Amino acid sequence: MTYLPLIAITMGDPCGVGPEIIVKALLSPEIATLCVPFVIGDRLAMERALAVCKSPLKIHQISAPEDARSVPDKCIPLLTLSNLTETDMVYGAPSIAAGDAVFTYICHAARLCLDGQVAAMATAPISKEAMHRAGHDYPGHTELLAELCGTDDFVMMLAGDILRVGLVTIHEALADVPRLVNYEQVLKTIRITADGVARLTGKAAPKLAVLALNPHCGEGGKFGYEDSTVIAPAIKAAQAEGINAEGPLSADTLFHFARQGTYDGVVAMYHDQGLIPLKMLHFDDAVNITLGLPIIRTSVDHGTAYNLAGTGQASEKSLLAAIRMAVEMVR
Repeated sequence: MTYLPLIAITMGDPCGVGPEIIVKALLSPEIATLCVPFVIGDRLAMERALAVCKSPLKIHQISAPEDARSVPDKCIPLLTLSNLTETDMVYGAPSIAAGDAVFTYICHAARLCLDGQVAAMATAPISKEAMHRAGHDYPGHTELLAELCGTDDFVMMLAGDILRVGLVTIHEALADVPRLVNYEQVLKTIRITADGVARLTGKAAPKLAVLALNPHCGEGGKFGYEDSTVIAPAIKAAQAEGINAEGPLSADTLFHFARQGTYDGVVAMYHDQGLIPLKMLHFDDAVNITLGLPIIRTSVDHGTAYNLAGTGQASEKSLLAAIRMAVEMVR
């Protein structure tokens, strides 16, 4: 018998679509052939999602990850870490109780990965506002997981079958980006992205495109100097290390060539520069991967979708892709 990897799925914000997309994803027969998934979350939230989605599945309580291997068919193994009330999880209304619970789910899943009890974790979307209100001040999953794993060398990358985009800066105000795009950060992002893309593609030296910060690569200084004084030197240093990176390249044309397969990965300077074109191409199947961690973590590429919460209409495609990607990275 094939020994399938254990994958921890954190439930995400119960006021959003996380529980619903988990219920829909775990109904897929494909998942049972790939891994042994279990959910870290809240029983009432998951039971509510089953009802909303009119799912034939049932909740089966477990006390440890290995218990998931012996759960009956048509059951979702659930490791319960919170006891939320209906008041705590009104659809579309982030709450302090939910924010604290979400933080607990993520921390527990990370510890299970670090301890080797599970092979990887896949995360449903969270509300940063709810976490902040609960006293957990992190811009998102990526920064929290980096702290839990004790590393500063991490990169957020979103990947589909065609585009793979790593970010130099992640959840930052646009006004702060030029200051944060420095030589060390650009070089570090190129290194980590090159390693991550190599693992995903099986290529020893994947070809990376490194974007400019300014329009037309700064136009000789007319639109800014960061491209020539910061980004270009970082690219040269990466090339000297044997990394197959090109740039700085203008973002307004680069993605036309990247989608044709000219590049294996793209390094973008800020969130929207890289993720708008990626989501135009991979809205349903992109996966958020945190590179540089000693654990495997994948996630959906979307948020809590409060407008869809409680309707059962949210698509589970990105979560399915995240679970598949986690299994591939384990292999």
